[in-house]
Amino acid sequence: MESRHRGAFAVVDASGSVVRSAGDPLMAIYPRSAAKPLQALPLIETGAADRFGLTDKELALACASHKGEPAHIEAVAAWLARIGLSPAALECGIQPPRTQEAARNAILARLELNAAYHNCSGKHAGFLTACIACGDAPSGYIDPGHPAQRRVTQALAGMTGCDLAALPVGRDGCGIPTYRMPLQNLALGMARLADPSRLPKARAEAAERLLRAMAAEPFYVNGTGGFTTEAMTAAPTVRVKGGAEGVYAAALPSLGLGMALKIDDGAMRAAECAAAHILLGLGCFSAAEEQRLQPFLAPVIATDAGRDAGAIRPSLALMQS
Repeated sequence: MESRHRGAFAVVDASGSVVRSAGDPLMAIYPRSAAKPLQALPLIETGAADRFGLTDKELALACASHKGEPAHIEAVAAWLARIGLSPAALECGIQPPRTQEAARNAILARLELNAAYHNCSGKHAGFLTACIACGDAPSGYIDPGHPAQRRVTQALAGMTGCDLAALPVGRDGCGIPTYRMPLQNLALGMARLADPSRLPKARAEAAERLLRAMAAEPFYVNGTGGFTTEAMTAAPTVRVKGGAEGVYAAALPSLGLGMALKIDDGAMRAAECAAAHILLGLGCFSAAEEQRLQPFLAPVIATDAGRDAGAIRPSLALMQS
């Protein structure tokens, strides 16, 4: 044993009942990008998605933390062009591509990176699309008082059952507000996506449409080799979304449940393994799907020369929870 990563998770149904947990389900966390499917609801509810004919690909990007691969960049740029904007309108900042191949190719081609490369550019394109549809000035759309963020905050509060005005608020890496809420409330938001039967009709339809898009286009929610992509490709009944600092959330429509996980030290290597085992324990994977997801269920630690040096393993408590 070399390193330990501690954390907590909660599995919740749409009524708010905790059906499975480990650690403290009331632990306050920042959901980070795991909340993106909830933050994308206004894109559909405002009519913006229909006005601009958004496809599953674009709705998946609205929920995405993509890797900046060429297909991601092309799709975001084309989407922005459709609403009369360019990547210069994005206020998320600029990041390099997040796969070795895409980063190497960008360097070799001497590409000039823009904000479309940011892993949150699809989410931000969604905010801008709603701005255009609602007649809001696009500038400053990441600020808490802008109509775009007021819509997002209202949707997030309604889905998670939190009074966000009473909670500590910070800025996410892409600049938008992120609210410090109990872990089980993030799980509740995902459960209400998974089982929208208690939601108003328009919100329920938006939730179902977003989950269909994530299932149809998992590559655009994450990218090549990512746990989100691989889990949703292997198991079409699972909708999973990661966030920075060791956060994962999932909506499980076949079970009517939502899951949220936080690793205390923010280690994503631990968060992926833990999320995979929680979903496995909930019966989300068949034997064949479990085999396909072994790189996440039992990740191998390799030397720089590629030889096996160890592995990441879940604790016994996690496997039994």
